[in-house]
Amino acid sequence: MAELVGSILILIGAFFHFSAGLGMVRMPDAYTRMQAGTKASTLGNTLVLTGLAFYHPGWTLKLVLIIYFVLMTNPVSSHALARAAHFIGIPMAGNSGIDALRDAQQTKRSDP
Repeated sequence: MAELVGSILILIGAFFHFSAGLGMVRMPDAYTRMQAGTKASTLGNTLVLTGLAFYHPGWTLKLVLIIYFVLMTNPVSSHALARAAHFIGIPMAGNSGIDALRDAQQTKRSDP
């Protein structure tokens, strides 16, 4: 039974990895590509590693540490990359809504 649950979790994780790859291809600009890739790959990694924990119960502590590391580093690295892309001037897609970072920087500059 544990192997079945592990297999299902790994399959669902693989689906999320596929959707992350699809999002990287389909999204219009670098910022939305980073967002789609980060969210889906974080969940995909978590599900695959949880499925592996069902297959190999002795590895559970190590896999939980890896899951924690992935949950902490993926969003932070994506945020840093997006800020760096914004700083060097990579344009947003034309139909993007609000550039909150640009607005915050303009407000900061106008304050005495």
